[in-house]
Amino acid sequence: MLVLKNVEVVYSDVILVLRGISLQVPDGEIVALLGANGAGKTTVLRAISGLMDIHNGDLTKGEILLDGDPIHAASAAKIVKLGISQVMEGRRILAEMTVEENLKLGAHTARKQMDESLERVYSLFPPLRDRPKFTAGYLSGGEQQMLAIGRALMSAPRYLLLDEPSLGLAPLLVDQIRDIVVEINRQGTGVLLVEQNATMALSIASHGYVLETGKVVMDKAAAALLADDDVREFYLGLGGEGEIKSFADAKHYRRKKRWLS
Repeated sequence: MLVLKNVEVVYSDVILVLRGISLQVPDGEIVALLGANGAGKTTVLRAISGLMDIHNGDLTKGEILLDGDPIHAASAAKIVKLGISQVMEGRRILAEMTVEENLKLGAHTARKQMDESLERVYSLFPPLRDRPKFTAGYLSGGEQQMLAIGRALMSAPRYLLLDEPSLGLAPLLVDQIRDIVVEINRQGTGVLLVEQNATMALSIASHGYVLETGKVVMDKAAAALLADDDVREFYLGLGGEGEIKSFADAKHYRRKKRWLS
């Protein structure tokens, strides 16, 4: 199990971003992490992945555990070897390299099983199988997201951290990405899903956490969060009777949320 206990993160020695975050991702489950922009969702993933140094951040309190062993002081490369891979927001593919070159870079910690991992990725993403020599920068947005996820899978991770995988994609592609995440999980990979499309995330997750200003303010089964009136109104844009709220209403509601009172 992947566990965060009372994690505090500070950027540039002065900016407190995470304020005692605690959460867990059980083996083989999908956990959703929700929150507005700036709530600290990406910082949670960076802390798990060992990427705080390059962002001038420090984990100043708490600990991150994998199967009971602390990993928060490990290097990013070591964390990948331990079985945790991250797909960053914005895809971050190497645009001038081919599809297959991008994928093989993801296997640098698991070279012995590269062929097996390639076959797994190509079975999940048939459009990539059809164009292994295609220059990655010319792929569509949806195909680039497939490539980014596929590259992370090349290290055969136990846990996959996904940062806004549906960002900027058309609704049909969002549905495809959702189905792919479900299939990846069905194959045994645990998923921590950061996603502003709360409906999509909660529809496939077993559990969910809501972040506000660096704190976990809600922690429930995903089905319970979908049914929660506060979450429905603020994150799903729905009122008590299912009507769509205006953006102005949502902004006003931010100031009166009952979980912060």
